[in-house]
Amino acid sequence: MAYPIRVLFLCSGNSARSQMAEGLLRFYGGEDFEVWSAGLEPKGLNPLAVKAMAEIDIDISRQRSKHLDEFLGRPFDFIITVCDRARDNCPTFPGDSEKIHWGYDDPAAAEGDEETRLAIFRRVRNEIRQRISIWVAAQQKRIKDQRLRGES
Repeated sequence: MAYPIRVLFLCSGNSARSQMAEGLLRFYGGEDFEVWSAGLEPKGLNPLAVKAMAEIDIDISRQRSKHLDEFLGRPFDFIITVCDRARDNCPTFPGDSEKIHWGYDDPAAAEGDEETRLAIFRRVRNEIRQRISIWVAAQQKRIKDQRLRGES
């Protein structure tokens, strides 16, 4: 595995789930990770994703919605899909990418007034945050163990 660990989050629209995951991994993983997100059909960054993340002091407002094609041919250590559609349509990347699927409800599809929709964004954000914090700790332990064994 390379250092820093290269991670690509994939989703169908790259508007909410993958964008929040990108921001959360940057925050919790720090310099141990290089992280990007992309979508099969980018829809633009959802303002409610930005708002939900700002509530926990993570600014994703400068992130942009990107098409998966921008990353084809680039090596990643992990490709993490956050929706079933991305999992089912994920292309092959060069190298030894480990594919992981973390499925979440699509908060961008939520209906109702803004507060109702924002509550769903918060729930999904918290689910992603919980998983990322555990996953980051496990990956950082691997890095530490590799260093102790003298591996790069």
